[in-house]
Amino acid sequence: MLETVLQYIQSHENILLWSLIISGFTFVGTLIIVPALVIRIPADYFTHERRTQTSWAEHHPVVRLLILVSKNLLGYVIIVMGIAMLVLPGQGLLTIIIGLMLINFPGKYRLERWLISLKPVYKSINWLRLRAGHEPLLVKEKKE
Repeated sequence: MLETVLQYIQSHENILLWSLIISGFTFVGTLIIVPALVIRIPADYFTHERRTQTSWAEHHPVVRLLILVSKNLLGYVIIVMGIAMLVLPGQGLLTIIIGLMLINFPGKYRLERWLISLKPVYKSINWLRLRAGHEPLLVKEKKE
């Protein structure tokens, strides 16, 4: 059995090496990027019934389109990285949530509010925010 594993490693040495390198960069990158993005969320972001207007909504339509396309592409890349981090080292769920926050789709704000209301997610995000000296996110209470 051990001999078979060693043969597999020797025959796939380059793939395993590149996987290790990419995994390491992804892990270190998310340790830096995810907390930086999480602390930028306004504390009252999830308390509104509807999403507030973005700061770039007043720009020229071409600029808005470029920002929208860039933001969505970045969001999809981050989501793919988060999915990979579910099995690789890294903060997979938080990374997926950050990616979802960047892309646009119908019902996105409701999904974000639901995800953030999950206790493990809410506690993790607020732990990061408190460590950075920011106030915790406020979540609107659910009507019962």
